[in-house]
Amino acid sequence: MARVLIFAPAPMLTVTIEEVRGEPDVHLHVGGQGVWQARMLVALGVEVALACTVTGEIGAVARQLLEREGFVVAAIEREGISPAYVHDRRGGERVAVVEAQGEPLSRHTLDSLYSTVLRETADADLVILSGPEGDSLLPADVYRRLANDVRELGKPVLVDLAGDRLEAALDGGVDVLKVSHEELVADGRVEDGDDEQQLLDAARALAREGIALVAITRAEEGSIVVGEHGAWRVAAPELEPVDTSGAGDSYTAGIAAVLASGGDHDEAVRLGAAAGAVNATRRGLGTGDAEAIRAIAERVELHRLGDHDEED
Repeated sequence: MARVLIFAPAPMLTVTIEEVRGEPDVHLHVGGQGVWQARMLVALGVEVALACTVTGEIGAVARQLLEREGFVVAAIEREGISPAYVHDRRGGERVAVVEAQGEPLSRHTLDSLYSTVLRETADADLVILSGPEGDSLLPADVYRRLANDVRELGKPVLVDLAGDRLEAALDGGVDVLKVSHEELVADGRVEDGDDEQQLLDAARALAREGIALVAITRAEEGSIVVGEHGAWRVAAPELEPVDTSGAGDSYTAGIAAVLASGGDHDEAVRLGAAAGAVNATRRGLGTGDAEAIRAIAERVELHRLGDHDEED
């Protein structure tokens, strides 16, 4: 079985309040980018290890929930304020009640977490560097160091980051990049996120920096991908969405599942697009039925793009 290591610095405990038969119904889950990616990877049959921190009593609960989901949890325990999110969905929409991003990692905690990543990398087929919810949790330069060191240990690095974290990871060296068109606009890499040629040019520029596979997601417009077989526009079946939150993380997980198993870029992009599409039809972030995802992957279309955005 393929194994993916995810650097998930600070998973967030989520308390959800819903209504069942007229009564409040409270659920506990663990979330955050790395956890959503991990959830989809496990659904697709990949073993997942999470390198993370857990904080105080909330962290103890989060760790137990993560282990119950089947993840290998390589956690550094610390005291302080834990990331947590309480939201009320009784009215049909997600209404935030409390959002705590958590305290920054201390130098000693960060050193221990870094060593954990290096140790767990030995058993991984691929490493994903994910980001925490809070901007101040850890320095962006950690991503540069990790990207460099993981690749130095001979393992491919996949990132789904933005802003300073993305720039830092790129400085360290990245094998696979998934980024949204909005993030490219915010980072100043394109002026118009709706201009396909600008996105294609940006993807090719990133590929020239040494990234083997670049995937730019555009929600319902389909993604633009530059990889080992050239440039493509990726079109997944247009399923009716319920909640698009987390679909991009499922896309990332689909790509990682294939590449960690030794598959090629075409197969990885098809499964990624299908995983994102299926996740959007569900309310659970990072969830999806593996058989449905693989069936839809067979219907994902790859349209080759030429130098001037022309299909062959």
